[in-house]
Amino acid sequence: MDQATVPSPDDTTKPRSRPRPSIGIALGGGAARGWAHIGVLRTLEAAGYVPDIIAGTSIGAVVGGCYAAGKLDGLEDFALTLSRRRMFGLMDFNFGGSGLITGTKLSDLLERQFEDTQTESLPKTFCAIATELGTGHEIWLSQGRLVDAMRASYALPGVFRPVKLGARWLIDGALVNPIPVSVCRAMGARLVIAVNLHSDVFGRGSVKPYWSDGDEDEAEGAAPPRNAGRLLRRQMFGHRDGAPGISSVMIDAFNITQDRIARARLGGDPPDVTVSPRMRKIGLFEFHRAREAIALGIEAAERALGDIGEAVDTLGRAENA
Repeated sequence: MDQATVPSPDDTTKPRSRPRPSIGIALGGGAARGWAHIGVLRTLEAAGYVPDIIAGTSIGAVVGGCYAAGKLDGLEDFALTLSRRRMFGLMDFNFGGSGLITGTKLSDLLERQFEDTQTESLPKTFCAIATELGTGHEIWLSQGRLVDAMRASYALPGVFRPVKLGARWLIDGALVNPIPVSVCRAMGARLVIAVNLHSDVFGRGSVKPYWSDGDEDEAEGAAPPRNAGRLLRRQMFGHRDGAPGISSVMIDAFNITQDRIARARLGGDPPDVTVSPRMRKIGLFEFHRAREAIALGIEAAERALGDIGEAVDTLGRAENA
């Protein structure tokens, strides 16, 4: 059985070595709120609860894949450099295809980091969740190119272009398994920690406010003409009067579906511990607020450490009985 350093039940500040059950972490979807996953993973590692198995959906697949590949530092550095304008500059709009954004610029960033890295060759066991168009089948991507797995898992329908892998067209995995606890268990995790980014945000609104042309920073890459850029921002992110934009309507509708599915899935196969960052103040498109989201992830994981410690001890005793 694996050895790991876990906090003592009597003194969580003094880790000790003892056998422990294998730990899986299910990283849920949530767009910009997904930066909280970085804080959760940092906190678990610092406490000695290093996940052996990672399953991620959507943004959870991106953070989870980077973590499994040992590149979480690079992802965090990238997230902390994002501004509203830089994020807008990474959006390559495509009004004639099957998604508002082709995703080429974001894909190129991942390609430069991972190239032909194969998911099955990662230091940690990792699986990304996607949905097959047409059949609605839940697809587990635990083999093949890591970049392809990430792209398929975050291909939000109507926003990003679907990803073709083999004979399948794949879209966001949150349509079928928003928080993939079941995948962690199937891959051998004895103790499963779920990270739910929607526990306190459903029904409280998530429309990103309109932002003006006067915002700081320059857009990255080729930007549309000024008037066209203003129009695109209004269509995508909303108007000054508070009316939601295209993407806000699509994301909120998707969120309602995701919330209902997540409740059903977690009710049927509950995790051993749930980490619930308080994300209501972070909008789904506010990727520039990574520092706040990471801090909220740290805070939530710290609140859950006691429950994790109890679960580890209980399962450890059962396995060693």
